[in-house]
Amino acid sequence: MPEFKPYVPHDSTEPEFTFKAVSAGILMAAVFGAANAYLGMKAGQTVAATIPAAVIAIALFRLPFFRGGVLEQNLTRTAASVGEALVAGAIFTIPAFMMVNVSGQRLWTGLRGHYWESTVVLLAGGLLGIFFIIILRRPLCVESDLPFPESVASAEVVKAGQAGATDAPKYVFGALGLGALLQIFKDEKGLQLFYDTVSGFIHFPRSVIGYFGFQKEPIGDVAYTGGIAYSTPSASPALIGIGYIIGPRLALLNFSGGVLAWIILIPLVLFIDPDLPRRLGATTGGTAPWDLLSYTVWYNVVRPIAVGAMLVGAVHTLYGMRGPIVRSLKGAFESTVAATHAAGLRTRLDIDIPIKWIILSTAGLLVPITLIYQHFAQSWKAAILAALVMALSGFLLGAVGGYLVGLMGTSNQPVSGLILSALVLAALVMVGVGAKGLGGVGAVIGVASVVGVACSVSGALLQDLKAGHLLGGTPWKMEVVEILSVIVLSFFLFFPIVTLHEANLAAGGIGGRLLPAPQAGLVATLSQGIVGGQMAWGLVLMGAVLGIFLIMIQAPSPMLIAVGMYLPLETTGAICVGGVMKWLADRWADHHKLAGDEKAKFEERGTLVASGFIAGEAITGILLATLFLAGIKSITHVFTGQDVFPFVERWGGWTSLLAFAAIAYCLVWLPLRKRAS
Repeated sequence: MPEFKPYVPHDSTEPEFTFKAVSAGILMAAVFGAANAYLGMKAGQTVAATIPAAVIAIALFRLPFFRGGVLEQNLTRTAASVGEALVAGAIFTIPAFMMVNVSGQRLWTGLRGHYWESTVVLLAGGLLGIFFIIILRRPLCVESDLPFPESVASAEVVKAGQAGATDAPKYVFGALGLGALLQIFKDEKGLQLFYDTVSGFIHFPRSVIGYFGFQKEPIGDVAYTGGIAYSTPSASPALIGIGYIIGPRLALLNFSGGVLAWIILIPLVLFIDPDLPRRLGATTGGTAPWDLLSYTVWYNVVRPIAVGAMLVGAVHTLYGMRGPIVRSLKGAFESTVAATHAAGLRTRLDIDIPIKWIILSTAGLLVPITLIYQHFAQSWKAAILAALVMALSGFLLGAVGGYLVGLMGTSNQPVSGLILSALVLAALVMVGVGAKGLGGVGAVIGVASVVGVACSVSGALLQDLKAGHLLGGTPWKMEVVEILSVIVLSFFLFFPIVTLHEANLAAGGIGGRLLPAPQAGLVATLSQGIVGGQMAWGLVLMGAVLGIFLIMIQAPSPMLIAVGMYLPLETTGAICVGGVMKWLADRWADHHKLAGDEKAKFEERGTLVASGFIAGEAITGILLATLFLAGIKSITHVFTGQDVFPFVERWGGWTSLLAFAAIAYCLVWLPLRKRAS
């Protein structure tokens, strides 16, 4: 086996840990973190920042006043990726504190007054994720044969950029600008020129079904109606970009969950309960409209079914990886001991933060974590047990998450499954010690939150450490900059989450139709169900049976199908459109017989354009939400005094087709432009 040689040799004196590299990385982390907060709560998906951050770092360090080498770029990319990772764990769990409802009582009635609790969760989880993965860096990054696809891709982008052979920045920044512009044109808080989506209701013809008994004797006739509530795919560059990145297979799987929920289950409930419109409209003295009925059936009936299916999918995913997980943990401990004995032979490429500091820091973090669990549970016994469960499950699941990142990259890391594993374990412990009601639920969500953040950050750091290993970065410097980034970002990321929630209160805020936050809803439902004793167990069990059925027929990714059930139809539809665009682009690439470097360039350009779309829409969405909270109703209102242009109400759905055309042009044709010409 040939000896490994990094891109920058171990004896290089090239600058690395510089102020400009650190500050640029932390600033980029804030941007990527805010963007993924929007994306995760809207679509239940986040996108890895490693490759886009690498591209932006290349462009930044080419500027005359900011020139820098590979090691500085590597450090900037490492710091930048924390924003995406930290917020992924946060949005999957922190909104759950607000979603919990036990006998009409809520843990949090809003987000604004809970800055410090949220910050402590982010800080503790982020730092623990770093400390846990430092112990596992050598066995997973250096000694294993894991492919680390996104790390390798990131390193190759950086290498190409040093030779001046990459046009990647123009694809990212161009798509970012177009994504931002389209968000302004479709958001009602912006300068709206077209609708994001168009919805309606297709009525079933009235049907009369005659029922009979065992002897076929008539027992009564019932008249049925109902129908299908539909929404067109969202004209969202970000959602379409997600579909493009995950590819047609996964995008269609996600959409199949939406079809099951909105085209089958919801119409079925409306059909078999013809008296529902009258009963739910009693408070208004009439009958509830069909679109409202469809929404409330989805929210209160279908989503608990999706929760049961998601839970089974998460368990199935982790069980399927039991062998690799055990081998990874065993190898990690063995290699860590061996590396300690060989410490005197190491170069700068082998030096991590000393293990004694990791142990002391981890022990120190358990103190504030225990205090915050006591704040929730109002019981020292429950708080101490919760902290111990968090520490043990956090380390084990962080190792699992790191191993999966090595296999599939952070974009495909099943953070939801890891969070649920910690949640169920903590919930059983709380029930065992008698911590029930809101306090016990709060402690369980606290454990899930810290573990979720830790798993997400540990996976991102491991991916960056592998890319740094290939490029010749110094591990301890990358670990230190990640710690600095986590500390700064922990005090910042609460604000974009609050901004998005409060700017969308008319649509239900976080947990509503515009920001469904499926993973946080799952955490809230399971916590209050197991500990608080309140759950629509019948619906959850039906969902679990559905998940088992999907496993029995060997359906790919039951978890993704269940998440599709939990999301609005316009969201899964847009992701599906992105997957179809990727399929068309691949067919065109096959037609042009792309292979080798040409095929790799095509894949890279498409991914960069999709990443730019995601960042552009997400950042602009947050900026528009901020303006709204500042008292600016919309850009349209500022310039015209009107809430909406008159033509939008009539033609807004049709003009959105121009947005789809522009996105398709960029994702399907643009990556092949040089070849096609």
